[in-house]
Amino acid sequence: MDQLQLIQSKIYEVRGVKVMLDKDLAELYQVTTGNLNKAVKRNIRRFPSDFMFQLTKEEWDSLRFQIGILETGRGKYTKFLPHAFTEQGLAMLSGVLNSEVAIDVNITIMRAFVSLRRVVSMVKKEDLIEMKKDILLYIDDILADQNDINEDVRAQLDAISTAMAELQVKHTEDKPRRPIGFVLPKDEK
Repeated sequence: MDQLQLIQSKIYEVRGVKVMLDKDLAELYQVTTGNLNKAVKRNIRRFPSDFMFQLTKEEWDSLRFQIGILETGRGKYTKFLPHAFTEQGLAMLSGVLNSEVAIDVNITIMRAFVSLRRVVSMVKKEDLIEMKKDILLYIDDILADQNDINEDVRAQLDAISTAMAELQVKHTEDKPRRPIGFVLPKDEK
């Protein structure tokens, strides 16, 4: 996976905005999450709430479920809720972190956001509406087929139940069965 795809896989949607988490950014910038957050705190005026925000516990739990980080425990994950950086926050972060790696990574991150916007802008609203209609028709067809199958299965189960009831009635009318085993009944000795 090239770096652009790697970065795109780390862009999430939280509160209706595309963001990247401090943990992922620290990994890309090759610094610790703590050092990244310290640099942000030293320059907190550069990061208003529409540039960076801290996730709530509910948002973090939901996001952890989506990205597959389900384990919790002492020392496994950060004890602080992560910070999420919007595209503008990432641009501002480039001015705070001033290293060759940070500059190169920031350029790639900006390209990733631009390519995501291109993909979204290429899909037309009419196409989405048409795809939604097709999906709904497909689901209706599947449910109708399933309902037909369920009726057939119900009819077959009723037939089996009726046949078993008839066999039980017929069996009790016949002579008693010989017991299974090595002991002969008294009348056959």
